[in-house]
Amino acid sequence: MKTEIDSIDRKLLKLLQADGRMSNADLAEKINVSPATCHRRTQRLFDEGIIANVRANINPDAVGRGALVVVGAVLERSTPESFAAFEDAISKFPFVLECQCVAGDFDYLLKVRVRDMADFNRLHRQQLLTLPNVRQLRSFFVLKEVVVNAPLDF
Repeated sequence: MKTEIDSIDRKLLKLLQADGRMSNADLAEKINVSPATCHRRTQRLFDEGIIANVRANINPDAVGRGALVVVGAVLERSTPESFAAFEDAISKFPFVLECQCVAGDFDYLLKVRVRDMADFNRLHRQQLLTLPNVRQLRSFFVLKEVVVNAPLDF
């Protein structure tokens, strides 16, 4: 059974979203609890799946993946089998950062990181167009990222 998130948990979560490398001692000091209590609470948040993971945010330009492309995919059929086949195939592409099944004009929206337009063109031809059950792909090159990976407000 999951316990309720109280004000101390909220403070802890907000601090960890801002800086996932903050030490337990620093966290405890900032939320005004003992280090043991802070550790126990943090562990509970992990155990209950409230904190899914902690990882580094890498600067895409620094590793040669400065171009962001949003791709809308429309499938030929809206069947559980078509969706499952597409989802299985798309999950194998390391250049796809996110894939959401959506309502509206597209069945899926993909967030793709590539080096440049030529890199995307190659991936589009060789991999995206080979996805099962795809009727249409529409690509949108991002000109400017305004809000990126904002902390969850709760």
